Amino acid sequence: MHARRDPRDRPIPVTRLKKMSDEPHWETLGPPPLGLFALEQARALRDLAAFGARRALRSKVRRGDGHPVLVLPGFLAGDFSTAPLRGFLRDLCYDARGWKLGINRGPTAALRKQLEARLLHLAERHGRSVSLVGWSLGGIYARELARAHPDRVRIVVTLGSPFRDISATHATRLVTLRPGGPSLGAAHAMRAFLRQPIPVPSTSIYSRNDGIVHWQSCLEDDGPRRENVELSCSHTGMGFHPKALTVIADRLALPEGSWRPFRPS
Repeated sequence: MHARRDPRDRPIPVTRLKKMSDEPHWETLGPPPLGLFALEQARALRDLAAFGARRALRSKVRRGDGHPVLVLPGFLAGDFSTAPLRGFLRDLCYDARGWKLGINRGPTAALRKQLEARLLHLAERHGRSVSLVGWSLGGIYARELARAHPDRVRIVVTLGSPFRDISATHATRLVTLRPGGPSLGAAHAMRAFLRQPIPVPSTSIYSRNDGIVHWQSCLEDDGPRRENVELSCSHTGMGFHPKALTVIADRLALPEGSWRPFRPS
């Protein structure tokens, strides 16, 4: 006998993805299966151990041109979680910066203003557009910054970010939109807005082994200057995984204004 697969693990056809984007009240995907959630910590430790391979990666990936990169952390994380990634990018000659806003406790109006000020400061300081790398909820922030300031953003790279359905995570009950407001699952208009394509090049990195965020909630619609790149890693270890670092380095090295899909070497 063959074990039955969870129907949520089946890929969504592109036609269905587009239909979902046009429908404001489509059913939520729900979080990943509990089996993946239970394995998340063990897989994250394995991915963290693999981070030692970054030294070998530095000689294999293209070096940067010195432009600024703003790295945004996931929910309940801060700059400490993205320090290894930023160190890797600085070794490649990028000016990689943290968000300097403490622990990410969820979206607020004040946070939006602070993020915009941080982006504009980096752009004005360098006289260049800024690349944004966002992990999980940080990727949602990165996409919305790019939507609001497309002239200041060079490219957006997201790591396990559920912009297609922000409610499809095990952290849904912990993230609030506003006191007394609708849950993420019931906020249909907001969810429909977040999954709309952004006006700058974007790469979404996702994993079917993600135990925190449902991988299908991380998928971009087909279109110019946007893509999905699949890896095999955990959610909490994604920012340390050598293959994720390879993808990020390749995307950031694209000349400003140009685009080509990622092709693994």
